[in-house]
Amino acid sequence: MRKIYSANQVKELDELAISEQQITSFSLIKKAALVARDLLLQRWSEVKEVGIVCGTGNNGADGFVLGALLADRGIQVTINSSAASLKKNSEAEISSRLCFERNIKMTNIDETLENSELIVDALLGTGLSRDVEGKYLEVVRKVNQSNKPVLAIDVPSGLCSDTGRKRGGCVKANITITFIGEKVGLYTADGPTFAGEVIFNNLEAPTSIYSKVKYTAKMLELKSQKLKVPTRKANSHKGSHGHVLVVGGDEGMGGAAIMAAEAALYSGAGLVSLLTHPTNIAAALSRRPEIMVKGMTKSLDLNRMLQVASSVVLGPGLGTGKWGVELYRKIIKVNKPLVLDADGLNCLASDRHARDNWILTPHPGEGKRLLEKDCQADRINSVIELSRYYRATLVLKGAGTLISNQAGEVELCPYGNSGMSVGGMGDILSGVIGALIAQGITNFESAKLGVVLHSFAADEIVRRQGKLGLLATDLLPEIRRLLNS
Repeated sequence: MRKIYSANQVKELDELAISEQQITSFSLIKKAALVARDLLLQRWSEVKEVGIVCGTGNNGADGFVLGALLADRGIQVTINSSAASLKKNSEAEISSRLCFERNIKMTNIDETLENSELIVDALLGTGLSRDVEGKYLEVVRKVNQSNKPVLAIDVPSGLCSDTGRKRGGCVKANITITFIGEKVGLYTADGPTFAGEVIFNNLEAPTSIYSKVKYTAKMLELKSQKLKVPTRKANSHKGSHGHVLVVGGDEGMGGAAIMAAEAALYSGAGLVSLLTHPTNIAAALSRRPEIMVKGMTKSLDLNRMLQVASSVVLGPGLGTGKWGVELYRKIIKVNKPLVLDADGLNCLASDRHARDNWILTPHPGEGKRLLEKDCQADRINSVIELSRYYRATLVLKGAGTLISNQAGEVELCPYGNSGMSVGGMGDILSGVIGALIAQGITNFESAKLGVVLHSFAADEIVRRQGKLGLLATDLLPEIRRLLNS
């Protein structure tokens, strides 16, 4: 199980690693620099000139030691740093002496960039407490404008390691190598955009230290999540695997509800019913005849449909007009496992209340309406707050999707890509989660497994055909394959 940490939690791990190994802080810095050197030489084996941007803290110390190690390998190193501003006998100042001993040139950012094929970002690290500005912002901008490959040490400068939020400006790295503990901010919000490929190394820290420090979240992993999928008995039948009821699709908006229903079928539900506007019946049946479609009319026995359902997915294409709001108000009161998505969430934002036994799946915009503040500023705390306020399992979608329960347990999905930025993806996810609940998996586990299947499937498709033109329904056969593989 991978755990991810805040900056303060990693600081605790650092201190424990130093204490339990009876080593100095400088020894840990040297270990980090050695690992960074080996990675750099592995990924850019032909490099002859490296520019390093060093700050005044321990991140800068990593950069100075790395510069000395590269110089010892015959690589021309140029460093941008104000040596005069280094605090006497600080780790950075002590480390900088190694560079002076090797006559490594310390110069301005323009010359550093001009004399390099590759940039190492060791400017700010995890200690960022406010927006990047002044000379630091200038350095960040010039590094990005250089269009040269960047290796970031620990975190890209300007990225909040706790929230993943860009603070003013941020270095855009090709690779980020991070140490001791994996930082939350590398995997959510702006983190994936600026961190590039993330490489983790624990610097041979004793495994015992990780049980002594609280972590912020767990990292989801497909293989372990798939163990939650129930096996089918030889004598099972369609009624053995749950009945999903999808409710949505006002006039002219049937596609969303149809996709959610189809996703439930592809995810193993034995039966799927769709309650929609009568104008969508023909489209649903022609698209997928396995779906049992009913039009919402005055004569329809809604209570009967709800009674036979194992789980309900409410919201795709529901709309916020009279038709959708009336359905929402009736169904929200029913004590059935419920997945609330799309316009269901918009209805909830207009009439905020809590109930038990439900999953909310907002994207950041819907989350903002539900929480009445920007969820992206601190996604971890936002998902916990939403979960507790609404007494729900909460899926906060976006880069680094987060899943939380009321106990404040948070898990992060490392899969997914920007090709998923297309209409219908959320409808597919809600149908998948609804099907997993119907098959007897708990709400929290269904949310985690559903998110992982959905995101991993998209990654597999993009790996084969690229991001542009990815359709939400493209995921369906891939999700089925993953469930069966």
